[in-house]
This record gives sequence, structure tokens and C-alpha cells, in this order.
Amino acid sequence: MGKIAFVFAGQGAQYTGMGRELYESSPAARAVYELCDRIRPGTSDLCFTGDKAALSVTENTQPAMFATDLACAQALRERGVQPAMAAGFSLGEVAAAAFTEMLCTEDAFRLVVRRGALMQACAEKHSGSMAAVLRLPNEKVEALCASFAHVYPVNYNCAGQLTVAGDSDEMPAFIKAVAENGGRAVPLAVSGAFHSPFMAEASDGLGEYLADVKLREPSIPLYANLTAQPYAGDLRGLLAAQVKSPVRWEETVRNMAAAGADFFCEVGPGKVLSGLIRRILPEAQVFNVENAETLSLCVQAAQAHNEK
Repeated sequence: MGKIAFVFAGQGAQYTGMGRELYESSPAARAVYELCDRIRPGTSDLCFTGDKAALSVTENTQPAMFATDLACAQALRERGVQPAMAAGFSLGEVAAAAFTEMLCTEDAFRLVVRRGALMQACAEKHSGSMAAVLRLPNEKVEALCASFAHVYPVNYNCAGQLTVAGDSDEMPAFIKAVAENGGRAVPLAVSGAFHSPFMAEASDGLGEYLADVKLREPSIPLYANLTAQPYAGDLRGLLAAQVKSPVRWEETVRNMAAAGADFFCEVGPGKVLSGLIRRILPEAQVFNVENAETLSLCVQAAQAHNEK
């Protein structure tokens, strides 16, 4: 029998009202929001009623996404769905670290609040932007990036989709170069050049913060963005370096499948990761959980999967 994997959504999937239904219907989800509100008052209100502008500010987005990701995962666990492994995309990796008990929930949420503030500060200090490059092989995108002083490949999403980050002044010329080489570059509505060297100061700050935080071996394999392998060894170093390093998502998903995962449940707002996984592994079962209806659908499918 194949294994169930949880994947935790990343920044960019947020929307007004996210998580409200589960807060109202799931005690486990409500407990997550209440904990986050005790540490950062107003977090649940931001998720449920915050407008697009407020939710788009990195230091707001990250705590809100963390709370919703973890609430969705705990609602699934409450209904009897237990994964054999987990991964998170960028910010989602911190929520996954809480779910797998590598960090206690309180420490993980405080970390994500600090993470959001540090990354926001870097974004304000260094003018950066991001774009998703489509229809070109990774090697070609990497070569194009190398021809610019400050443009970097950062999110290896799936075949034919690689996100780049770099200096805002260089990005228009890079986008033009992509088009001249038969690809398409779509600018992303983000406030900085995430997962690039522009985030080095945020990484250093997280490393200093994590020095006093207790980490444990995850209760189930937790795949790291940095290595595309389960967390092992220098847990703090892997978690801190993540913000300035590429997200190796396609490789992560393939490694999870090689370890037996054939049922993926995206927890948190939206279906971004679900779409990527379907492209990477067309044969896998893929669901997302973000409200009461999708929770019920995923629970039913997981039960059927486990009965095979």
C-alpha cells in the first residue's frame, strides 16, 4: 500500500477568509488559531477579514499562512488522517516543522513571525522581484540567469516552470531575454527576491534566533527545501539557510514518491502545490484541504486509500 504525504502551502496562496470554515467547525483548527492569537494578537482576524493589501505584506502573510496551513493539517489529523511524510514549500516548511514536532508549535510560530519580519526588512533594503519562467528547460534558464549579475534560479517547481529572483532593475532585460529564447516570464506579485542571496541577512538573523530554540528529530520524515531529502544532521542550519537558497520542489516530490508516497494532500490555502504535483506525478492521487468541503473529500479519499 502506498503512503500518504502532507504538503504545506507557501506564500502567495493567501486570500481573505482563509481558514474561517475550519475554525468554526474543527476544534483542532480552532486551537491553532487561538494559540497564534495569543502570541500575535489579530492573526486569525487577518486570515478571516484582512484585505488583499494587508495579506500581501510579508510580515503579515507568513504568520497568517502558517496558522492556516497548520490548522488544515490538524483538522485532517483530528479526522484520523495521518501522513507518513511531509514537506512544505518555503514558508510551508515551518508549518510542516511544527506538525512533525521538529519544533513545538509556539516556537515555530514565533520563528515564522521573526522570519516574516527579517525577510520584509531584506526586501525593503534590497530592491528585488521575481518571475516564473515557463516553457524552457531548467538548464537554459540557469544559463540565462548566469548572464546577469544579480538574477538567480530559485524555485524549481516542475518541468517547464522555474521561478527566478533578482534585482528589480535587471528583471525587465531578463524577461526580454527569456522571450527571445522561446520562453515566457511572468512577473510575480511579491515584495522581494526570496530564496536568493538577497535574503542572506534574513538567513543570518534566523540562524542567530534558532541558536536558542529547541529542535528535535521530526516524528515523520520531513523533506527539506534545501536538500530535497529528509531533515537530518544540522537541523538549525537547514532551516535558516532555506530563505536564501533555492526550493527544490520537483526533486522533493519525486523523492517522496520514491519513498512510497502516492497520495498527496496539500494543506493550506489554494491549490498551487496540487497543480505542481499533478504535473510531476500524473499517477498520484492529489487533494487539497482548505475548508469543510475539501476536508471531507480528502478524508473520504484517504480512508479509501488506506483500505486498498
